[in-house]
Amino acid sequence: QVQLVEAGGGSVQAGGSLRLSCAASAYTDSSDCLAWFRQVPGKEREGVGSIWTGGDATFYASSVKGRFTISQDDAKNTVYLQMNSLKPEDTGAYTCAAGSKRSCPQFWDASGFNYWGQGTQVTVSS
Repeated sequence: QVQLVEAGGGSVQAGGSLRLSCAASAYTDSSDCLAWFRQVPGKEREGVGSIWTGGDATFYASSVKGRFTISQDDAKNTVYLQMNSLKPEDTGAYTCAAGSKRSCPQFWDASGFNYWGQGTQVTVSS
């Protein structure tokens, strides 16, 4: 069983930045891809991006490309989501999830991820 713990959410004005973290209890063959999802009540969950922890491959949704960066700290089993130039539409509950490497390029497909964190709220005000 892999446990994921997110941190770093909060409130920020449009144009600001936040960094979220996702600490994993372990990386395994079935959990070496970490992805970020976000959801707003009443809307479908949206895949934000992913990173393969065995290398440097990252994937992003078009809505965040160029503004968000996913990185990792191997020593800490932690993945980060750096969010810059935040917009009100980035508001949501952000959750990290872990799946196998093959899930990374298709990060928008939540069915490819077996382990989920509790989520952290991000609120961007205009």
